Amino acid sequence: MLYSSGDDWRAATHKRVLFFGMSGLGKTYLSNLLRAGGNWFHYSIDYRIGTRYMGEFITDNAKAEAMRVPFLRDLLMTDSIYIGSNISFENLSPVSTYLGKPGNTAKGGVPIEEYRRRQGQFRQAEIYALLDTGYFIERAERLYGYPNFICDTGGSICEWVDPDNPDDPVLKHLSEQCLLIWLQGTEDHAQELIRRFDKDPKPMAYQPEFLDDVWSRYLRENNIQEDDVDPDTFVRWTYSQALAHRQPLYARMAEQWGVTLPMSAAADISDPARFDEAVARAIDLKSAKA
Repeated sequence: MLYSSGDDWRAATHKRVLFFGMSGLGKTYLSNLLRAGGNWFHYSIDYRIGTRYMGEFITDNAKAEAMRVPFLRDLLMTDSIYIGSNISFENLSPVSTYLGKPGNTAKGGVPIEEYRRRQGQFRQAEIYALLDTGYFIERAERLYGYPNFICDTGGSICEWVDPDNPDDPVLKHLSEQCLLIWLQGTEDHAQELIRRFDKDPKPMAYQPEFLDDVWSRYLRENNIQEDDVDPDTFVRWTYSQALAHRQPLYARMAEQWGVTLPMSAAADISDPARFDEAVARAIDLKSAKA
């Protein structure tokens, strides 16, 4: 790890961290809290995906939908209107809207093969964005003078890496640049995330093998064809399984490549100074177990 002890972390003039864990557990909240302190640069992986690596896909999809409407088609063909993605740190919905949910198109779903294609695009985009971390650390200090850096990752980071491979290219790059911190939730947190997701089911990115498994089981258990799948019902059914699938992957990432910050400790962080102390304790705890 970049910091060998809690005291090493406290004394560091350049603090660099990466948050990972399930979406909804406070990664962006902590990132914004530190950024508000004035000397932390906030690098959002999801924002980078939407602006750099998937922006054209998102815009082209919106244009394809507009081309179905004769009035808008004529305006597009004559360059009379412009269609673009208005993505921001606070509004990342263009990415999730493009990903979509598999199932009946009449209910807003995406055909499964097209869905798999978009999942592949997202996977590659997220890997590229993660590998840009080192560049943004250098850029943040060179251009803006930020000594400290936060990489705020999406919940799907664990889908594309192998924590048990010491030569995993993504984890190797990230661990050389940042201290990887797992925001570890409890079973109560998981149940709250499930309740929240049930009220507002959102698109997700899945490991291909996991997607193939849940999709085939859903069709078989419900005795239905692909065109009969209700998109929202499918992603609701899948969500708790996705949580269970990701938890051991996060745990291995923390064990092999970083430290663990339980949500009980993260909940007490109200300013950068308390964050520093919480991280120092997490590093010392990891060192004591080594």
